[in-house]
Amino acid sequence: MTEIVDVAIIGAGPYGLSIAAHLAGQNVDFRIFGSPMHTWRTSMPESMVLKSEGNGSDIYDPAQEMTLARFCADRGLPYEDIGFPIPLSTFIAYGIAFQQRFVPRLEDRQVTNVMPTSYGFDIYLDDGEVAQARRLIVAAGIRSYEYTPPELADLPSELATHSARHVKVGQFAEREVAIIGGGASALNLAPVLMQVGAKPTLIARRPVIDYCGPPTERTLLDRIKEPESGLGTGWRSWACCAMPSVFHAMPEAFRLMIVRKHLPAAPGWTLQPQVDGIVPVVVGATIARADAVGGRVRLELDLRGGKKQIVTADHVIAGTGYRVDMRRLAFLGPEVLDRLDCVNQTPRLSRCFESSVPGLYFVGTAASNSFGPMMRFAYGAGFASRRISRHLARALARGNQPTGAASASWAKPTLAGT
Repeated sequence: MTEIVDVAIIGAGPYGLSIAAHLAGQNVDFRIFGSPMHTWRTSMPESMVLKSEGNGSDIYDPAQEMTLARFCADRGLPYEDIGFPIPLSTFIAYGIAFQQRFVPRLEDRQVTNVMPTSYGFDIYLDDGEVAQARRLIVAAGIRSYEYTPPELADLPSELATHSARHVKVGQFAEREVAIIGGGASALNLAPVLMQVGAKPTLIARRPVIDYCGPPTERTLLDRIKEPESGLGTGWRSWACCAMPSVFHAMPEAFRLMIVRKHLPAAPGWTLQPQVDGIVPVVVGATIARADAVGGRVRLELDLRGGKKQIVTADHVIAGTGYRVDMRRLAFLGPEVLDRLDCVNQTPRLSRCFESSVPGLYFVGTAASNSFGPMMRFAYGAGFASRRISRHLARALARGNQPTGAASASWAKPTLAGT
């Protein structure tokens, strides 16, 4: 019989690794399953750079001994807190080095099913083992949530794919590729396709491509009017970073509105000189029809003002991002989903990230409707790892049983958000 551990973690990206490092610091018995930095290694163009600044891209150990800045300094890699685009390859190398130092017992195995039990959870692994844990933290990456517009659903996979499928794009050399979307997922691919000799066309619903602004020299007055935070500048972003517990206490409709509208999936400023005037762009367009015709794709677009346009391509890539939906997590079956209280298919969470299923916790993007837009970014792993590790260490020391979000006690939030 497998020994029952206190905590199991599913996922080994910035959130899973940060929480594991903090649990180890609290001497909590845990197991963690997943491939290190999996989403970052398998779902993004290998030559891209991060949209977040260097000082917002740490993975978190309890003493902050291994920041991205220190990793780059030790390896002789270029780095600036603000203004230097961090290469994806650097961030992946940092995450793997962090895992090797702080989470050496990571088990590179996939979870296939989760079953609630009287003592917690049975966790079925792809090699046949059934691990057992009293509490379970889901730190799954965004890959399960990839969203493709329904208009493309009937196209065969050889003609239409999601952007997450393309780490390398050499297979598109000399081919015409239509990229759907005006956010980071779409625009990250356009210059990469150009580099391999493909012929991309961007098709965006927005009237213009709205890039994130580049960092600039800021006066004291600028910093007062728009303070800096791990999510950029501005009072709203600052509040999201400084007061996630206050955000959690706000009315649900308000939280959903902020998460929907604040910090949309805008492309980074470094992409603008690689795209504008170089890649053909059709803006203000929605897909009316998508048909496979003679081994190619024929897109019928509705434009603003009632106009239409036809675009044909050898392949269509949906750079349309991700939509969190618990039903898309393959390891969650009806035994969990039927008991999971959700809003917009995301779990309602207690102030300690616990869901309505006692002992089941969610972090990362799945927690954004509870704790704010910060949870969509690696920066949110700092707050999540501190909060959840302290909560679990106290609960286990006292012998407390999981309660679930529906019956958990709700303490008054603090401004520090920790």
